[in-house]
Amino acid sequence: MQDARAVEDLTAEEARAELETLAERLLRANLEYHSEDAPELSDADYDRLKARNAAIEARFPELKRADSPSDMIGAAPSGKFGKITHAQRMMSLGNAFEAEEVAEFDERVRKYLGLGADTPLAYTAEPKIDGLSLSLRYEKGALVQAATRGDGSIGENVTANARTIASIPQRLEGAPEVLEVRGEVYMSHADFEALNARQDAAGGKSFANPRNAAAGSLRQLDAEITRARPLAFFAYAWGELSAPLADTQMGAIERLGALGFETNPLTRLCEGVQDLLEHYARIEQQRASLGYDIDGVVYKVNDLEFQRRLGYRSTTPRWAVAHKFPAELAWTRLEAIEINVGRTGALSPVAKLSPVTVGGVVVSNATLHNEDYIAGRGSDGAEIRGGKDIRVGDWVQVYRAGDVIPKIADVDLSKRPEDAAPFDFPETCPECGSDAIREEGDAVRRCTGGLICPAQAVEKLKHFVSRAAFDIEGLGARQVEMFHADDQLPIRTPADIFTLEARDKTNLTRLANRDGWGETSARNLFAAIEAARRVPLARLVFGLGIRHVGEVAAADLARHYGSWEALCRAVDAAGPAAACHLRADEAEAAERRAAAEGGRRARIKPAREAEWQECSTEARAAWEDLIGIDGIGATVAAALVTGFGQSAERASIDRLAAELEIEDAAIPDTANSPVAGKTVVFTGTLEKMTRAEAKARAEALGAKVSGSVSAKTDILVAGPGAGSKADKAASLGVETLDEDAWLALIGGA
Repeated sequence: MQDARAVEDLTAEEARAELETLAERLLRANLEYHSEDAPELSDADYDRLKARNAAIEARFPELKRADSPSDMIGAAPSGKFGKITHAQRMMSLGNAFEAEEVAEFDERVRKYLGLGADTPLAYTAEPKIDGLSLSLRYEKGALVQAATRGDGSIGENVTANARTIASIPQRLEGAPEVLEVRGEVYMSHADFEALNARQDAAGGKSFANPRNAAAGSLRQLDAEITRARPLAFFAYAWGELSAPLADTQMGAIERLGALGFETNPLTRLCEGVQDLLEHYARIEQQRASLGYDIDGVVYKVNDLEFQRRLGYRSTTPRWAVAHKFPAELAWTRLEAIEINVGRTGALSPVAKLSPVTVGGVVVSNATLHNEDYIAGRGSDGAEIRGGKDIRVGDWVQVYRAGDVIPKIADVDLSKRPEDAAPFDFPETCPECGSDAIREEGDAVRRCTGGLICPAQAVEKLKHFVSRAAFDIEGLGARQVEMFHADDQLPIRTPADIFTLEARDKTNLTRLANRDGWGETSARNLFAAIEAARRVPLARLVFGLGIRHVGEVAAADLARHYGSWEALCRAVDAAGPAAACHLRADEAEAAERRAAAEGGRRARIKPAREAEWQECSTEARAAWEDLIGIDGIGATVAAALVTGFGQSAERASIDRLAAELEIEDAAIPDTANSPVAGKTVVFTGTLEKMTRAEAKARAEALGAKVSGSVSAKTDILVAGPGAGSKADKAASLGVETLDEDAWLALIGGA
């Protein structure tokens, strides 16, 4: 069995190709799991994919995609139910798979809090239930609403169904006036088997596993069907509170138990990493006899004040991690190899398998990465799988416990059919017929069709209406495909969405007259589109689908520039410098190749400086300001400038912007802030707060945090080991403060 290449061994092009494959598969998995209750990936494998994705993004931050799985929580709520906006976002969890990763989690927590290795630090450890997340809101002791996780911000209203679950109290005595209790709806093994027996006897549908049965039962439109299903609920967390439950995680769990909620009896308070790992081993030994499904153990910092300080990343808390159980292997037949074309034109091969159950989950697809992987070689030309290629008809081993999505890890040559032929990877796009080329150093073959390629156009539109972008009710992936293919009311570019109603009014074949549509559904769609005209700047930037510009990068850009007009001016101004940057990269690559061929050292610096001297002072300043934004590197900046600079793409963007009311980025309340509007750079070692805390505090006070010093820098906060940034600040006359002076400056704000 071959593992994926170690992240540190990946080239940039290999990383880019793998991130694309991961993004596409994880998006499908999100929909299968959260919206369709029919996952092909187990929870453990899904989380491992996200871990691989995060590791690649950490090493290549400039390659982070606009649709990065790192920024996803769940999936958009179903249109079958009313929507509920969570008062506090329901987050997902980061994962650990090995004991070393648990130790690394503890080290990160200690470093962030400034705690030494010997300082006592307690955690709770509890089984991770494999069910459906649910949030229950109580007001004055009464259950008033229940919502699924949904996409983390908006969930489905399943209040009537939740009231039928015996382990969910209808009223509470002694609870805070407002209390949101969060936990997991699940079904025991015995109840699952009994339910499937009843379903079989009645000629109904059998469920694949208890998690699917629980999710399908809770999400019934008829609450009486839910009542007849044997669901249970474990409480383990909370959302909005009018008063604290306790000072510690363990105390809060005990308080929930006293209020009448079922809490997991295997939850323990642990002192340190070794204690956590020992409890993990105890739970793993009991796993088969628990009577319900779990897929790991969740560790949480016990002190709630520490939790508050640690806070959250974009989708996960820093104070918790899920230590997952290992997954499995299986053998099956490879029935076909299909080529999918992604939003960026990448041709991604997918293995279509005879369905096989692995760890209780049915798998029928697996990634094949690229043509080299199919041929049995890595991007460096070295053999993988012992040089065995993959052919249609092969008996293949599916590896689901590793770093990537279900993949073919091995081939049994003794079972290979005699007529099995090597796979001929296409050199033209299967969607539009354009040439599919593989550039030097790129592991992926890409369609050159651009906007004329329907697959790329459709995928861009799907991204535009996705949850984190414009999130238009009634205009999902299926509707995008329908409208894109429609000759009467086509949607070919994002701007077409916002002219749909006007075009509909003058069209003889009105939308309300189409199959599957009526007056009400058409009116609702037009209303949703109209509501989407008013859009926050960050959502618009993300929705454009520019390569490498993910949700986090879009938010960073919006916060830095503040308005659409300012962003456009800055990107346009940086255009010449971006071109110089790209030409410099090409010149540098040429120097490296020539040096390698001539056996001499490359003259990299002169090659880069020769290109850079062609840029105007204004262009250089705009470019340096752009790449100086904390979290925005040269690759993201170049992709942004390139996207805005292409004539067809820019025309499409300008047509879209003309249809919208773009909200400026929210400005923090900085009435008493001495650093509002100032650009701050942190360098060296901070001794009284972590770098992450310092950045968050500065941004909350209205400052812009940059990663590099320039003429626009107002303050450099320098700790020990400041180095070159301090020297540059001194040469530019930038005010330099040590950590104590910085804290004194912002202390009253």
